[in-house]
Amino acid sequence: MKLINKHIEKDGSGHVTVCPEDDEDMWHLYNLIQEGDRVRAPAIRRIQNVSTTGTVDSRRIRLHLTLAVARVTWSPSAAPGADSGAANGAAGAAPAASATVEVSGRVAEENQHVKLGAFHTLDIEANKNVRIEKDAGGWDSVALARVEESCVPGRGAEVAAIVCGEGTAIFCLLSEHMTVVLQRLEVPVPRKISNQSSAHEKGLARFYQNLYTSFLRHVPYSSPSLRAIVIASPGWVRDAVFDFIMAEASRTSNKALLTARNKFIKVHVNSPHVHSLVEALKSPEIASQMKETKFAREGLMLDKFFKMLASDEMRAWYGPDHVALAADRGAIGTLLISDELFRSSDAATRKKFVGIVEDVKQKGGEVLIFSSMHESGQQLNQLTGIAAILTFPLDVEVVEAEEREAREEEERRKAEEGEAVEAS
Repeated sequence: MKLINKHIEKDGSGHVTVCPEDDEDMWHLYNLIQEGDRVRAPAIRRIQNVSTTGTVDSRRIRLHLTLAVARVTWSPSAAPGADSGAANGAAGAAPAASATVEVSGRVAEENQHVKLGAFHTLDIEANKNVRIEKDAGGWDSVALARVEESCVPGRGAEVAAIVCGEGTAIFCLLSEHMTVVLQRLEVPVPRKISNQSSAHEKGLARFYQNLYTSFLRHVPYSSPSLRAIVIASPGWVRDAVFDFIMAEASRTSNKALLTARNKFIKVHVNSPHVHSLVEALKSPEIASQMKETKFAREGLMLDKFFKMLASDEMRAWYGPDHVALAADRGAIGTLLISDELFRSSDAATRKKFVGIVEDVKQKGGEVLIFSSMHESGQQLNQLTGIAAILTFPLDVEVVEAEEREAREEEERRKAEEGEAVEAS
């Protein structure tokens, strides 16, 4: 995403103008734009003019509108359906589609074609400038960090993954904040019968050829930003897929693909489904190579949290109230929090979670903001969206009892001060 300009006041008010370029940038905008903000972007509006003779002239014009945001809607890229190779063995091409962000609200600045206060919906477009204006406190540390992170040059997909089984394959691209399913491939493979294996072998050959065609179409194997190409499967399928890809690259003299050979990593997973990517990313083969990437660290840390929850539950806390208590005591070593919590329409709720993040950072803890567009983020959302690994054990019941005693003591003190004022 390109940063066009930015002006933020000390009180957290101000505006930022950016230019989104891809689906991940749209995801950033969806997380940045909140109810109550003002957003200015290009729009298309139908205008009707009535002549003196009563003739109605209707036309569509492009203009810039500023809306007071009432609702923000995110639509991910259309996931392609399963491609069948039953008819002719050709892998179907996935339709080109992009994620969209729709911003709805009332027009906040006068325009010669649109009345002030009229309701409108802006479809945010790629490569078109978008200005986001927030009131005091709106540009908090989390929002500003997202702007800074999204505008780092040279971003792109860091990992391509093929999660496959016998006759099935799912092609994915993983960037820092998104897991995009590019294509689902299904080719019928007859069961192998000892005395009639030719149908089985023909089905496999058709599957491998379709998979290779889809691989060339979807995987940017020559991209400098792509660190790894993961082939994950149960059983032996991953080895056969890799061997076929390399054999075809040699046969067709595809030098770029042959050069990318060292990017391939074969990983065992228990099932050929997208959710197995979490399992694949925390495998030792990938962890050593991907340790610097955001999503790999998130997967490893979430795995560490679940293991600690099973073995040492006093150092693994989750839930907004419990994590807030741990933060107050400076006990959090690593905070795991979902970006979904910052999209709350309630300003007080967002402020609460931003406060926890800032408190943990100030006390030297690590903060990992999980994207709910990754499998690991979805797992964290199922666990209230917030969790913490503590640097020292704390008993939840003891801490809650101490909090109750502190509140009761404070209420007694206030009551005594009130009685003293009345007596005087």
